[in-house]
Amino acid sequence: MSRRVFLALAALNAAGCSVTASEQRSLRLATGLAGGPYGALGDRFAAELRHDGFTVEVIETAASVQNLTMLTDGRADLGFSLADSADDAVRVRHQPVAALARMYMNYVHLVVRAGSAISAAKDLTGRKVSIGAEGSGTAVTAERVLDAAGVRDHAVVRLGLDMSIRALDDRAIDAFFWSGGVPTPALSSLDDIELVPLEPLVPVLRRIYGPVYEHASVPAGAYGAAKPVPTVGTPSYLVCRQALSDDVAYTVTETLFSARDRLQAPSAPGGLLDKRYAIGTGIVPLHPGAARYYRSVYG
Repeated sequence: MSRRVFLALAALNAAGCSVTASEQRSLRLATGLAGGPYGALGDRFAAELRHDGFTVEVIETAASVQNLTMLTDGRADLGFSLADSADDAVRVRHQPVAALARMYMNYVHLVVRAGSAISAAKDLTGRKVSIGAEGSGTAVTAERVLDAAGVRDHAVVRLGLDMSIRALDDRAIDAFFWSGGVPTPALSSLDDIELVPLEPLVPVLRRIYGPVYEHASVPAGAYGAAKPVPTVGTPSYLVCRQALSDDVAYTVTETLFSARDRLQAPSAPGGLLDKRYAIGTGIVPLHPGAARYYRSVYG
């Protein structure tokens, strides 16, 4: 057991907490689909937590929405979520979740075949589009983008990234949404796709949903584009169940930053895991243990 975990458990015992040490050392981390960014990041983060003395079960999920549900009903202790899904969980659904850190920026990708007649989100009218897997944050964001663009007469399917790529290649769909870092490896290997600009919809989304949406730009050169592609950005959070002990939340947050260079969060603009960036979690409250960690860093 590492010194940090030992001190956290000692503090719990001194406070007369009824939670046992074995329970405090065991964490369940809800991530995302195998091979996806949350899955890969979760595996690396779990390894760091194990190095610090925790037993960690990594749970593969559809990502954001499912992760938040699992935190709420006690099937997970930690998880990853897009900011808009987490905001909705707290503001609308009143789910008992808290944030440990804002981690990095996700870029909303609207992917079409090269040479497609679809040049704006409004052109999806009458088209068949994949909005992301059921229970994913991508699906939440995609539905909001379609609504903001006024797209009504369209057919929706819910496919994960790999299946969306295959469906686009087979011409079973006309476009698909994906929210992730830049570049997303599964997309970087393709040479016959284009991204549709979405940035004009940011003011509409912010007016309806608030500052969980930001102006973002996929850099030139990503996916073969000659120019930057302006789009919608929304951060990813590391979230936890509200009842997680303060000392464990502190230690998990400390581990996150001590392992920052090894975690390899997406490296596009907004990808750097930074303590000042991390505390901006909007309506989603910082867990008191995480807040204590940030105070210990900045005073």
